[in-house]
Amino acid sequence: MKFRVLGPLSAEVNGGSIVPTARKPRQILTLLALYPGRVMPVPTLMEEIWGTDLPQSALTTLQTYILQLRRRLGTAMGPGGVGGGPGGVDGAGGGAKDILATRHGGYLLQIPPECVDVFEYENLVAGGHAAFEAGDDESAAAQLRKALALWQGPALVDVRVGPILEIEVMRLEESRLVTMERRIDVDLRLGRHGELLAELAEMIARHPQHEGLHSQAMVALYRSGRQASALDVYRRLRTRLIEDLGVEPSPQLQRLHQAMLTVDPALDVAAGPKRGSTFDLYAA
Repeated sequence: MKFRVLGPLSAEVNGGSIVPTARKPRQILTLLALYPGRVMPVPTLMEEIWGTDLPQSALTTLQTYILQLRRRLGTAMGPGGVGGGPGGVDGAGGGAKDILATRHGGYLLQIPPECVDVFEYENLVAGGHAAFEAGDDESAAAQLRKALALWQGPALVDVRVGPILEIEVMRLEESRLVTMERRIDVDLRLGRHGELLAELAEMIARHPQHEGLHSQAMVALYRSGRQASALDVYRRLRTRLIEDLGVEPSPQLQRLHQAMLTVDPALDVAAGPKRGSTFDLYAA
């Protein structure tokens, strides 16, 4: 079994999709997949589907959705999959009721975490961060790039999310942005500033008030011999922050701007012995 939530929802068993077309069963399947091997309480599932306005038939309807999911799972598993027996998933014994199991107070998907792309992504990110802190920039860049390659679009882009999944989507998207920032930091350390220009131009357009990405764009432009363009990135960000929020750029970004005006030699090298971000290059 393989689940993908980093983009459109995908769930396959023996090469066959078990993703339902109806909205609410899709939500249930997604929420269970995000917590493999853990019981998802019935009240949490109900809150995701209906919010606080529960219909009188909520429990019965939820049980119907679970039954529908088990039928799809059993069909994909083949003979013996619906009622139990040797069908199993990925060579494991048991039927659909064993995989999408009922427990006291809730339901769970009894599958290994590695069946879900989120857990592969998070393991790669952890390895990339560890390599970064250890000073192995080549390994860090490779692992972070591999992690980001798992994304096929915005998280759960084709799932209508309720209050529980909305939090999960926010968490995943924030993780994706932080991982991308760290990967760019590593690439800047490795002298790949020229290769980053187009990507950073797109990123600051998507995140027009994000100071960390703007600092990376400034450094990449500066190291590519485009000092005027780097200073213009700062000018446009400062104008936007003042007009939209009534604040000046952060002190470290102001110091980065001043360093570019004075052609500080530290800008031409890696960020130094501290394993920090480009944004903190001129932190106090």
